[in-house]
Amino acid sequence: MGLNLGDIVKATPRKLEDFRGKVVAVDAFNTLYQFLAIIRQPDGTPLMDRHGEVTSHLSGLLYRTANLMQSGINPVFVFDGEPPKLKARTIKKRAEVKQRAEREWKEALEEGDLPKAKSKAMQTSRLTQEMVVQSKRLIDLMGLPMVQAPGEGEAQASVMAAKGDVFAAASQDYDSLLFGAPTLIRNLTVTGRRKLPRKNVYIDVEPEQVELDSTLGSLGITREQLIDLGLLIGTDFNEGIRGIGPKKALNLIKECGTLEKATEKLGVQIEDATEIREIFLTPPTETDYSLQWRDVDIDGVKRLLCEEHDFSEDRVTVAIEKMSEAARGRRQRSLDQWFG
Repeated sequence: MGLNLGDIVKATPRKLEDFRGKVVAVDAFNTLYQFLAIIRQPDGTPLMDRHGEVTSHLSGLLYRTANLMQSGINPVFVFDGEPPKLKARTIKKRAEVKQRAEREWKEALEEGDLPKAKSKAMQTSRLTQEMVVQSKRLIDLMGLPMVQAPGEGEAQASVMAAKGDVFAAASQDYDSLLFGAPTLIRNLTVTGRRKLPRKNVYIDVEPEQVELDSTLGSLGITREQLIDLGLLIGTDFNEGIRGIGPKKALNLIKECGTLEKATEKLGVQIEDATEIREIFLTPPTETDYSLQWRDVDIDGVKRLLCEEHDFSEDRVTVAIEKMSEAARGRRQRSLDQWFG
């Protein structure tokens, strides 16, 4: 998902505690897909309640968010609205990938290859409208603010960061830089030990911070040229040029200056380039939003998770205590600022 600029963009390793007291706009769909992909049983089956309803997204939201709040981070969840029409091709391709992965998952299970089965299962994740509604309900019960974007949630989070309403946009995708996020935080909601697919190797995943201005400076290009570079590689709105990766695209843009001159040199064309540029430069965003944090609705969270979806009450209670402690700390910091 998204544009991968890892080969040319330098990220600074961080700890969760580095963002203490910061407000961070979290790309909700991106984060929920992560939870659905990685929170699974050894055979690849997602977490489910007694009714057979998937609960991986709710599990991730509760426990990972509680950890963020315990570290002093103030999350705001930003939800996608209507995707741009140019994204239809990408959505169709992703559906085809999921269908193929589902077949391969079943084949791996029949062969008894659990590592392969889990690897394939992670590619089958589907975020349904019911899951979105459940997630919004839990976020509200946790007392956290939400923003409903009219279009891409990543664009909304990026604009909020550019306005200074939040410290950073949090997403796994580098697209946030193309949307103008001054600061991007990656790995925020997947921090911890993770097993590499099909390998008996574990790695420590830590947050990464990417600054737009320093990135553009080190690459020697403008944001508009970064967008053109993205179009050469391929975005959610176009397929890109075969054989062109981040390094080749960067060299082309620095040599030619613009996308049009680069494609002329290559003897190719990129359809809808002007429209795609506008998606990144002037995306539809919501301006009427309120960022307010409330106390956790303890009974409401337990009713949703424990009574309706069979979560362990003891584990849910521990998570609630973390969030409640974070809320008390937030109020104390506000008082200190007021009387300081």
